[in-house]
Amino acid sequence: MATTFTYKVRDKQGQIRSGQVQGQSQSLVVKSLREKGLTPITVEAQKSSALQMEIKIPGLSDRVKAKDVVLFSRQFATMVNSGLSLIRALAVLVDQTESASLATVIRQVRSDVEKGTSLSQAMEKHPKVFGELYVAMIKAGEVGGVLDETLERLADMLEANLNLRSKIKSAMAYPIVVGVLILFVTTAMIVFVVPIFADMYEEMGGGASLPAPTLVLVALSNIMTNYWWALILGTVGFVFGFQKWKKTESGRYMWDSAKLKIPVFGKLAHKTALSRFARTFAVLSRTGVPILQAIDIVSATSGNRKMSRALEDVKASVRDGESLAEPLSRHDIFPPMVVQMMTVGEETGALDAMLGKVSDFYNREVDDMVSALTSLIEPLLIVVMGITVGGILIALYLPIFNLAAIV
Repeated sequence: MATTFTYKVRDKQGQIRSGQVQGQSQSLVVKSLREKGLTPITVEAQKSSALQMEIKIPGLSDRVKAKDVVLFSRQFATMVNSGLSLIRALAVLVDQTESASLATVIRQVRSDVEKGTSLSQAMEKHPKVFGELYVAMIKAGEVGGVLDETLERLADMLEANLNLRSKIKSAMAYPIVVGVLILFVTTAMIVFVVPIFADMYEEMGGGASLPAPTLVLVALSNIMTNYWWALILGTVGFVFGFQKWKKTESGRYMWDSAKLKIPVFGKLAHKTALSRFARTFAVLSRTGVPILQAIDIVSATSGNRKMSRALEDVKASVRDGESLAEPLSRHDIFPPMVVQMMTVGEETGALDAMLGKVSDFYNREVDDMVSALTSLIEPLLIVVMGITVGGILIALYLPIFNLAAIV
């Protein structure tokens, strides 16, 4: 029995086209579309909601990127501010966006709005694109009649978070690459070079009287060459177990707490989390989101379970009538400066302004740390590589040095 499929494809000119077709199966529909010179993006069976399926073509139907949501928010704000209706603005954005995945979501949002659903409710159906923070702010913007301003604030905040994440990635990229290189070079020397020296010393009859560093290196080489399969299985098992443990509540809390204690990088992670916390809270407060709901959203988007748990305690205290700053002071993840700024903000009625200053302060701190790390890590890693390779070479040549000293 033939089934009706709704499809979206990209033609040879790069244009997005959509329509419906009858077919026996999704695979046959995909094959038929490709034979026509079309590149399938999505193919959905329309037979029944229970059987509705979707084929996603890798590389063409990836998840929506944060930068695409930022651009969408800015363009949407401009159109709403210029007087375009929501439906008309969304229709234009469907055609303008370069992301096929985002275009699909916007089309569905527009369809829901046309049926009388509010914008926030329509967006709430797509949590992978419009998270809890986004939906809450849109809802507040609708209630306050300042949707265009809210969209601009969202774009600013998302862009700031994106830039912050990019800075952290750029700071971590070089040490990770060099660290992998050091590991590769060290492994290659232990597996391929050390056995040559070990055989040579064995032939010379001095295998039993080798210096301790050389014996350790030879033993390590024997383990890696003879039991490589056990090392691989052990590593895979450890990584799998660690990932499973990290997904548990206690594991995530312990891991996030441990990350904050790592020298240098722990401080960077802490300041990044504080900057994100203050910026998100400031935007929510400025938009008019109720404080308890704002705490919930900030907790969910903090990116650190230790901070999330502290904010859960703060929410309970605020619900019981305490000020916001007082319960914050009971958690060491919030420095005294943050607590004092929030105290002043509550007393003066300018909480959003104070939080904005806190966010700016920690954003500058992160910038300074990233700049310092970038300039210091390169020579430090070169020294580490030199010590590692040099240590292996010294351990290998120690027997020769000892023999020369005896002669």
